[in-house]
Amino acid sequence: MRAFFLSIMACIGLALPSWLQAAQEVRVGGYDFPPYLFRPESVQPRGLVVDLLPLLNRLQSDYHFVLVPTSASRRYRDLSTGRFDLMLFESSQWGWQDTPHLSVPLPIEDAELYVALAEPGREQTYFDDLTNKRMALYRGYHYGFAGYNADPDFLGKRFAAQMTYSHDSNLRMVLMGRADVAVITRSYLQMYAARNPLNAERLLISQRADQVYQHQVLLQRDGVLGVAQANALVKQLLNDSDIRKLLKHYYLSIQNNGIHTP
Repeated sequence: MRAFFLSIMACIGLALPSWLQAAQEVRVGGYDFPPYLFRPESVQPRGLVVDLLPLLNRLQSDYHFVLVPTSASRRYRDLSTGRFDLMLFESSQWGWQDTPHLSVPLPIEDAELYVALAEPGREQTYFDDLTNKRMALYRGYHYGFAGYNADPDFLGKRFAAQMTYSHDSNLRMVLMGRADVAVITRSYLQMYAARNPLNAERLLISQRADQVYQHQVLLQRDGVLGVAQANALVKQLLNDSDIRKLLKHYYLSIQNNGIHTP
């Protein structure tokens, strides 16, 4: 009787519509990268990635996306060892050269900008030469002015860099005169200015970007999603009206709808 019951249940399972069957879990790696992600290891992480995963889960039923915390410097190893399947809002030039991966365009642009204390007579030319400036940098990040070399020892010796784990800490060092220049993600800087207008008025922001990048989705080669599936999901996401509202909240926008196919 028990065998008969189990066989009936198995047949019922096979007959279930796809929307009732268990979705395949997709692990999304995330590290502290404001405004995309704030403190992913905390009980209540926040940021664009946290808000985006429920939207991805709502748009389809084949996959269930979950956040897996990592760090800026550890993320390469974690992707290659299969700790997670993909990363959102990445760029292949950020140290991924030696890590096997696949990539899918994610047409959302951002940049890194130089920030200094606004002082009488100080102009944009202040940012022309960074070699004699005390830099406040985010540990594990890759910067264009340093040739994308994220090694803390190199940055400390070459640029007198002070390394922190917070954009706010770097901005405070500039405001207090403890650092000459910080490099801040453009979208986060706009968010900071909206919330701290008085502090923002005291800052000189470069018109020249340290780097401008169009984001990518980086995939583990043997992960749950391949390039074709990821492209289809990105296309579906970009065609949903909620993504534009979400991006606007984080001072971002879709640059185009050109999704490449393999």
